[in-house]
This record gives sequence, structure tokens and C-alpha cells, in this order.
Amino acid sequence: MLHLRIVSPPEHTDAVLAVLRGTAAAFNLTLQRGAALQPAGDLLGCDVAREGVNDILTALRDLGLHRDGSIAVEHIDLSLSDVAAAAERFAPGFGSDAAVWEEVDARVRDESALTAGFLAFLVVAALIAAVGLIEDSTVLIVGAMVVGPEFGPIAGLSVGLFKRRLSRVRPALATLALGLLAGIAAAYLFTLAADAAGLVHERERALTSFVVEPNAFSAVIAFLAGIVGTLSLTQAKAGALVGVLISVTTIPAAAAIGVSFALRNVADARGAAVQLLVNVVSLVVAGVATLWLQREAWERVTSRYRSGG
Repeated sequence: MLHLRIVSPPEHTDAVLAVLRGTAAAFNLTLQRGAALQPAGDLLGCDVAREGVNDILTALRDLGLHRDGSIAVEHIDLSLSDVAAAAERFAPGFGSDAAVWEEVDARVRDESALTAGFLAFLVVAALIAAVGLIEDSTVLIVGAMVVGPEFGPIAGLSVGLFKRRLSRVRPALATLALGLLAGIAAAYLFTLAADAAGLVHERERALTSFVVEPNAFSAVIAFLAGIVGTLSLTQAKAGALVGVLISVTTIPAAAAIGVSFALRNVADARGAAVQLLVNVVSLVVAGVATLWLQREAWERVTSRYRSGG
């Protein structure tokens, strides 16, 4: 269940009311004329069944309300109301299956930004992975996977390609590339320092060799993880996203490039680079494919609903 808070210029308010009253998914409609000060206008509010909010947001955008007024979407954790139950019953499909596309777009836009926090998380994750590779510790490799924030720009890249928006693709790609380069550089410098301090010892990499030895399963696992990651993004399933982060070796592979170059192991550096490329490409392809299938499936559901089928 979602709540819409709308600021509408007075000349658009009747049209906005017509949109909200024209769907069974909206209820608890309120109107305070002249209540909004900046931007000036009328203040409207309503609760909406999640599965019906896309049509409402599209109609409000068509009225130009995102330019002349304001549209805010809030989550409702609990609604005790027979009216709410009826709205969900008459709305198409199930709320748990519905992707709110404006919400997805806003989320990936924020998570694709190249910020100091993003770089800090990625560099720390790469350093943890570097220690894991030096010590041949799978525990540290998994820890690095959990800390790494790289799925944000990967998801942004998938959404940008899906929507064919270069304005979304470019910043996501730049954030991902610069972030991974920072992680590689951090792992490289750290390994040089550790080696100079006598902390790096020759040992067989029995437990973490998979990071620099890509195979067909690398692509399969990354593709499956991309599906789950995209579903977690569109359905706000944070727990599933943690599982995705643990499934793919993006950060460990980036760290392995830096570690291998520092130790002059070109073969491992090459293998890690291939592993990194396979993971990123598989995640993006899976993301685009999942978004497309979700849209097609949901359009079929809403089409049957509108036709009364």
C-alpha cells in the first residue's frame, strides 16, 4: 500500500481529482484547497493499492504535475480498513508482483551516483578482498562481497539500457568504472605495502582460486544473481539483495587484479579481469531481461483487467 501526497496548481486540481476518482485502486482521498505554499496550490492526498499506482502516476505526469506541482510517494506499512482491502481486491494482479517504475528509477538514480560514500565502501571492500586473497580466506572474500556497493550502478546500467536512456547509462557506467578502478588501485597499493612489510607469503590459493579462474558457471551464477537482484530492486526485497551480493565475485575479482599485478602474476590478473567482465556483463544482461519480462507480464495482467477478463 502506498500514499500519494500531491500539490496541484488550482487549474489542474479538477483533472487530478478525476484521475484519482477514476480508479478503484485509490481511496481515502483528501483535498485542502490553497493549503500548499511552495509550490503554491491545492494539497491532495490518497492511499493507493501498489498494483494500481503506475497508471495514476502516468496520468499525473501527463497533466504536467511533476513540473508545475509535486508528487510524493510514501510507503504504508499497515492499513486497517475494509476500503483498503477492497481497493487491493479490485486492483489488477498482486501488490507483491507490482513494480512501481518511478520508484525503481529514483532508487537506481540515487545508487548510481559517484559519491564519497560509494567510493569508501568499494575501496574498503576491495581491501578486505585483497587480504582474503593473500591469506586464502573465503570468509574475508564473502565479507568483501557483502560490503561492496557495486550492484547499485550495475542496476542503474540495466535500467538505463532497458529504458534506452543514455542519460541514465552514462553516469551508471562512469560510477561503476571509476569505482572498480579505485578498488583495483587500492588493492594494488595495499599489496605492495604488505609485501614490503613482509606480510605476504607464498602459499597455494586452494580456497580462493575460483576468483581468478572463470568458467561457464561464473556466467550462470552471475546471470541468476542478476535476476534475483533485479527482482529485489523492483519489489524492495532487501534480504534477497544480500544473497545476490554474496553470489557474485565482482569485488573479489577487481581486488585480484590489483593483488596479482602487485605480485607480478600476470596470468592471475588476466583471469581476474575475465572473471570481472563475465560477472558485470551477465548481471547487466540478466537485469535488462528481467525488467523486460516483468513489464510484459504486468502489461498482460493489466490488459486482462481493463478488458474485464
